[in-house]
Amino acid sequence: MQFGIFTVGDLTTDPVTGRTPSEAERIKAMIAIGEKAEEVGLDVFATGEHHNPPFVPSSPTTMLGYLAARTQRLILSTATTLITTNDPVKIAEDFAMLQHLSDGRTDLMLGRGNTGPVYPWFGKDIRDGVPLAVENYHLLRRLWRESRVDWEGKYRGPLQGFTATPAPLHGTPPFVWHGSIRSPEIAEQAAFYGDGFFHNNIFWNKEHTEQMVRLYRQRYEHYGHGSADQAIVGLGGQAFMGETEAAAKKYFRPYFDNAPVYGHGPSMEEFTELTPLTVGTPEQVIERTLGFADYVGDYQRQLFLMDHAGLPIEVVLDQIEILGREVVPVLRKEFESRRPAHVPSDPPTHETLVAAGPDSPHHLVVSAREQVSAESESE
Repeated sequence: MQFGIFTVGDLTTDPVTGRTPSEAERIKAMIAIGEKAEEVGLDVFATGEHHNPPFVPSSPTTMLGYLAARTQRLILSTATTLITTNDPVKIAEDFAMLQHLSDGRTDLMLGRGNTGPVYPWFGKDIRDGVPLAVENYHLLRRLWRESRVDWEGKYRGPLQGFTATPAPLHGTPPFVWHGSIRSPEIAEQAAFYGDGFFHNNIFWNKEHTEQMVRLYRQRYEHYGHGSADQAIVGLGGQAFMGETEAAAKKYFRPYFDNAPVYGHGPSMEEFTELTPLTVGTPEQVIERTLGFADYVGDYQRQLFLMDHAGLPIEVVLDQIEILGREVVPVLRKEFESRRPAHVPSDPPTHETLVAAGPDSPHHLVVSAREQVSAESESE
């Protein structure tokens, strides 16, 4: 099972000191977080993509390319890449380039984005979010799997005999996750292509998360990729740890209370009861995280958000140290002890996809069963 860190790259004032880091400081802090993740034995670092304040990661592949040169083992991913407002041609080129620079340590998470003003900045309409995601992703798959593409759609200009360069490393496209908080259409899209489904599992109750993952699993099986429990699932999570629960809550409370996203709303106690946020000891984080599988089933990737709400970078790095040294080793052992033999432990990686060969379903533009694909097209 893969464990790692995902960051949204928010630029938030520290409510205790009143200090706001510069954009340069925040960007370099994200690099330090990625390096720390590798140092303590985590598997994945994923950065969000945002084009509006107060966020800084507007160019994920630039950041991940820099991290590729400073790490050896870490899988470099996104959380998420906007499939709606980015040109599929540019996504194909950027991530193939990142594949080459990182020797295959690359995958990506696609999402449609839910920040309304961003769409017109890139000439799009948020009301077209779902059809944009559907059309753009199908084109992206063709660009990575066909040497020459003739294409015409609704949302961008046509392509005639187009070849995306560079081609994917070893002729093998990156593995794709589809990230969604509340869009069943995105879960359906992930299932149709046999891709991974990632639920950020931060702001919603377990019943909602369970419902979204169940939909994806059912449709994954429907499209003939395997049994529902073999579907590739990733979850987010959120934690702050201290030597005691009381110490963790005392330190984290001002950051929670003033956080741009959930501050000035429910109390920290109410929020931790209703959502997966855990503020307590490493043992409590272990217990809570193991409980995720009780309602989503056995899954393959667990990412934690650790660096938000203005927390000082030195505190974040200490939290990652605790996560890597005390929490994740126990989680690896416990999750694997309960996993049935027929359920994958890890999501696909570049190495496993290359080993599967060019005739594997991953190399097909549409890998759903032919009869199901035909039914879908005729509806």
